[in-house]
Amino acid sequence: MTKYTNITRLLSLVFALVLALNLSAQEGSGDPDLGKSVWNANVCGSCHNKNMRADMTGPALGGVEERWADYPREDLYAWIRNSQALIATGHPRANELWDQWKPTLMSAYTALTDEEIEGLLAYIKGVYEGTYGVVTEIPGPNDPEAEETDNTWLFIVLAGILGLLALILARVTSNLNYMSKVKDGSAPAQRRTLGQVLTSRGMIAFAIFALVVLGGYTTVNSAVDMGRQQDYKPEQPIKFSHVTHAGLNQIECQYCHDGARRSKHSVIPAANTCINCHAAIKYGSQYGTAEISKIYASVGFNPTDGTYIEGYEDMTMDEVKRIYSSWIANQYQENDGNMDRVEEVIEEQWEGIVASIGHGDATPSADETNNLYGPIEWVRIHNLPDHAYFNHAQHVTVGQLDCQNCHGPVEEMEVVYQYSPLSMGWCINCHRQTEVAAFDDNEYYQSYEQYHQELQEGTRDQVTVEDIGGLSCQRCHY
Repeated sequence: MTKYTNITRLLSLVFALVLALNLSAQEGSGDPDLGKSVWNANVCGSCHNKNMRADMTGPALGGVEERWADYPREDLYAWIRNSQALIATGHPRANELWDQWKPTLMSAYTALTDEEIEGLLAYIKGVYEGTYGVVTEIPGPNDPEAEETDNTWLFIVLAGILGLLALILARVTSNLNYMSKVKDGSAPAQRRTLGQVLTSRGMIAFAIFALVVLGGYTTVNSAVDMGRQQDYKPEQPIKFSHVTHAGLNQIECQYCHDGARRSKHSVIPAANTCINCHAAIKYGSQYGTAEISKIYASVGFNPTDGTYIEGYEDMTMDEVKRIYSSWIANQYQENDGNMDRVEEVIEEQWEGIVASIGHGDATPSADETNNLYGPIEWVRIHNLPDHAYFNHAQHVTVGQLDCQNCHGPVEEMEVVYQYSPLSMGWCINCHRQTEVAAFDDNEYYQSYEQYHQELQEGTRDQVTVEDIGGLSCQRCHY
């Protein structure tokens, strides 16, 4: 019996050593590229600051491994997967964090594997220490190096020089012809004047030819530019500041435009997404209640008691006005303190609400049925032609492109505008220059045996989208 007990103990010791070696090998060996994908896919940046250094809705994540160093690695895994479950066990570190940040709940991510968590930790550490996260942008028409200069003035000068040379040559030709006729004794009484030269059949034919070429050039250029609206910056029904949201507060783009990572369209966020934050943040840093009240009115949210108004869509405009006028007055008194203008402010903001989100008559009567309830009618900025296919998920999730590659520094735009031309040539140039993300790891690309062999031999340093058929017409037009 003692013999079998010793064997069992020996096997248990070997198993423990193997497990320890496995955990040791995993610790600190995460793939930051995988971690970035996990970060984006789970929209971690909506609560945690992307610089990993400053607190936001949740704590700064830089140095998280060091703060959990006194506990087994599995405890950190458990915290990331389901923080509330670990808190319920009485874990000292988990409860310490809960005491600091409650009642803010961390979402559960029970499906994350150990490898994905290690990758996430590696990504956090790389961004925090500055060793990861340098964005390499694709050169485009908006980059200084690729910016096209306007050569119109040069063409005008050249046209003028050519015209002057044509006149000189025409005059010289006329004089030579006259001298030749004088020598033959058949010269007319007078030489041809400049007017006669300009109205000759040759000059008229040349002018017609030049007009046809110029007209064709202008027509083709105008046709190519048809439908393009680079720098288009329309006024929106709500003065939404990306500088405040995406820049100052560093809200992840995909928290609002959550379709970008999983569908063809990036999706215009519903007003209920706005309410997720503005149920608590009720006074804007720039416009006070003027713009936030428009969001409340569109979905029937009562900011006074923090609830959705029952039967809101059937209310009269007078009833709706009373609710939001009371709210505006209370907030104005609390934040401004000057009650002399309160009635004026209420009327100004109410008129702004009706004008911006009113569905139907812009100036309804007081007893008319509520026409504010409904989706906010944002003005579309980016619009590809119907015959061009574009899939956001294919570029954001598979291609791992940042939103700024196409949309520019949105976090610096007070009013969003179309940054890129979105032309066919612009897309093709991007496909020619962009390296295929995770080419070695993605099973879909294993069929490109020649490229993998060339990469291993060092005869090729990258595989671009062009190499895998990115310039094929059927990719975008089918």
